[in-house]
Amino acid sequence: MGPAERRQALLEVLCIRRNDTYDNLAREFGVSKMTIRRDVAVLMCAYPIETVHGGRHGCVRVAEGYYLNHKCSARKSLTPKQTKLLIKVRKQLTGEDLDTMNSILVQFAP
Repeated sequence: MGPAERRQALLEVLCIRRNDTYDNLAREFGVSKMTIRRDVAVLMCAYPIETVHGGRHGCVRVAEGYYLNHKCSARKSLTPKQTKLLIKVRKQLTGEDLDTMNSILVQFAP
């Protein structure tokens, strides 16, 4: 696997898991931790990837709300018809139920 393929695979893994440690990613991809750090630096130029410093290992994560719709098979989205229905239902909600519905729409509506 070349660098471009590895970076794409790394991005897909992060989209599914949302975050992971450098150590774990290096082990999984069979490369050094420094290689993963370099790959992350390249990905950060084009995608909303964040690094978290501190602790013993640090981690890398995908920004909240970002998904690769065409690549992450675990990511489902609502159809336009489903989205319309949920928007209608949302008008009847208040409080925590409204917050939950809004989070569903943000997370799954196209």
